[in-house]
Amino acid sequence: MTEPTLPLVDAAWLADHLDDPRLRIVDATVHLSFDENGAHIASADETYRAEHIPGAVFVDQDAALSRDDTPIRFTPVDSERFAEVLGDAGIGDEDTVVVYDHANGIWATRLWWHLGYEGFDRVKVLDGGLAAWKAAGLSTESGEVRLPAATFTARRRPDRVVSTTEVEAAIDDDGVLLVNALAPEDFARGHIPGSVNVPFASLVQENGTLKDAGALREIFAAAGALDPAVRPVTYCGGGIAATAAAFALLAAGRGDVAIYDGSMTEWTADPSRPLEIPDPRMGGE
Repeated sequence: MTEPTLPLVDAAWLADHLDDPRLRIVDATVHLSFDENGAHIASADETYRAEHIPGAVFVDQDAALSRDDTPIRFTPVDSERFAEVLGDAGIGDEDTVVVYDHANGIWATRLWWHLGYEGFDRVKVLDGGLAAWKAAGLSTESGEVRLPAATFTARRRPDRVVSTTEVEAAIDDDGVLLVNALAPEDFARGHIPGSVNVPFASLVQENGTLKDAGALREIFAAAGALDPAVRPVTYCGGGIAATAAAFALLAAGRGDVAIYDGSMTEWTADPSRPLEIPDPRMGGE
């Protein structure tokens, strides 16, 4: 099949390739909501069964691809388990995967990142997700798709993530730029010292599709993230929106981005770690 340069495809491209026997479509949605009691996470299995892109399988990133023996939600499972889950979903080494979600794209980029973390690069993100598919007048289906099991080989790339220890060192390292992908109000409540704020919501258009490369370069250049003398490390609250920022940085020309997967959840777990809070009197960050 004809491959786009950036790992991003639109609804028309996907519709044209639905019959490709080596194409695998994955609904990567996780339901995340907030109220006065904090964040709430729920499986999107029922949402998937109610409506999905024809031929799509569902991969539960919370229940199936996250460890359950750590307090940090969405900590990736080991490579062996990852390969088992993807293989059971019918995804093999020679397949091309298109991921999408029902929300704002961050769950699709999370699975895009996780696949890349495990050494698999034949993965694309559907620009605008299910909403863009439906806006194009394309049909959906209900029920569950089950594909024959396949062999998926995981080859982890440790350089795609940084640890808390490395982030602590990065605070005083001019060669690393910490990019916080949370909303400005969340950034203002406290962030890792030296961070710049590039909210993931600023990287997409009103319809949820990614801004063009020129606009993204302008945003990231203003933040200093395109400086060849630094390596960007993205983070957020729990490592999800950080992957959207990493994907947008790739679109802007940076292929060397790392993720601080524990993000603010792990950073603030130890109250001795420093937080930077802008002084509102200074009209700060």
